[in-house]
Amino acid sequence: MHSLRHQATRLGQMLTFATLMAACGVAAADAERLEADLRALFGEGGTLSLGEVSSAMLRSRTTAEDIVFEAEEGERLLIERYIVSGDYDAPDEVTLEGIRIEDSLTELTLMSVDRLVLGEPSRAVFPLHAELAPEEVSVASLAVDGIVLELASELAEELFFDTPLQKGQGRMTIERVRGESLTHDAIGMLELTGIDGVAEELDEIGSGSFSLASLRLEGLTGIDTEGEEKLASLLLSDLAVESRELVGSLALLDIDGDFDDGKGGMRLERLHVDLARMIELAPEEERTQLRMASNVLTDGSGELRLDAAFLGSWQEKGEHSVLVSDSQIDVQDALRLLLDINLPVQLPSGVTPADAFADTEWLERATLLGGDMRLSLSDQGLFARLATLGAAMEGITEAQYIEQARTQAQGLGMMFGPEAQAVLLGLVELLEGSAEELEVRANLPAESTVASYKADPLGLPEKLNIKVETR
Repeated sequence: MHSLRHQATRLGQMLTFATLMAACGVAAADAERLEADLRALFGEGGTLSLGEVSSAMLRSRTTAEDIVFEAEEGERLLIERYIVSGDYDAPDEVTLEGIRIEDSLTELTLMSVDRLVLGEPSRAVFPLHAELAPEEVSVASLAVDGIVLELASELAEELFFDTPLQKGQGRMTIERVRGESLTHDAIGMLELTGIDGVAEELDEIGSGSFSLASLRLEGLTGIDTEGEEKLASLLLSDLAVESRELVGSLALLDIDGDFDDGKGGMRLERLHVDLARMIELAPEEERTQLRMASNVLTDGSGELRLDAAFLGSWQEKGEHSVLVSDSQIDVQDALRLLLDINLPVQLPSGVTPADAFADTEWLERATLLGGDMRLSLSDQGLFARLATLGAAMEGITEAQYIEQARTQAQGLGMMFGPEAQAVLLGLVELLEGSAEELEVRANLPAESTVASYKADPLGLPEKLNIKVETR
């Protein structure tokens, strides 16, 4: 009995030893594969040096340290650690730490990244020069922290679509980047937060600074085919820019491009443009005309403030559909513009509501089943200032300028019809202050097509049964 127990113990020890030896063999093989893949990745057009390449058997981790690649063009890439976690053929994560790209001649750091993590990538190392099948390129998640980019470099020029940025000085930092479901032709989600930039006499950008709290996009597809790109949503928060061409800020830009749920559109909140500051930075010979335009738009404050929304929805009504659009532009102390559309349509065969929003060409083939549109223009001070400016520029009184505008409106109305004349005369009423709001309503006939309107554009006002009111 004792002999049997002794033999079983020996057998167990042998199996354990064999298992450990096999695991060590796998770990050593993974280290060799990582080194070979890295040499294949960087081996062309430069020289590569590697520090220690090792595998941690118990933690299933393969690590290459102190990677230095010297490119023939004069750039140097340094990576402190390249870590593959999990099965080498199907990694749980690939982590790069301490990434730097340097100019080997000046020792200037062109770009640095504290840490980059790829979650469940399809490969441990993505070759730069090999042709991979689409299914071989995917990453479940992306996390990048601490990005610093020197803008006055060829690297920045390549990243920013060949914009020349090699003169002057500039730097951009990104606190973090997060992504999900990344493939060769689509991005499930990508979010950048804590973006700041500064430039001094930087080529076309000039001098200035910008900051952006966050930029998030979702559902970006078709990125590998020009013209086929589609974006489900984009959300931009707290943008501030100060440069020679633009001084201003934007609290929110929200774009909903996914119309599969029957609605979408764009919202713009608290756009602020400091026209006074921009005029100070403009060439001296341009300032007078710019100040005149600024005074008209902002009532002399020099600060343009705007909110806008362009929203649409699609409602199914039995055998036909109804397109509802609600758009609004509000320029503080200037004007407010509202556009409401209620348009019953019979869609062409095979066209979905999402298709209709994505491509307006469907209107060419759709049957319009009546409907109505309303355009409302409310004066909040702009038209009175336009009358004052127009009179001053022509050297006449405001009363004379308004009467001249009225005569021109009547003349044009004789050419284009009573509906057009009513709209023009309504604008004159806004100029003279006898009205504060102009409203134009149009009712479509029971059945029509866009082609019929294109064939006779001058007859459009009569066909649409346009009515004009001022209040």
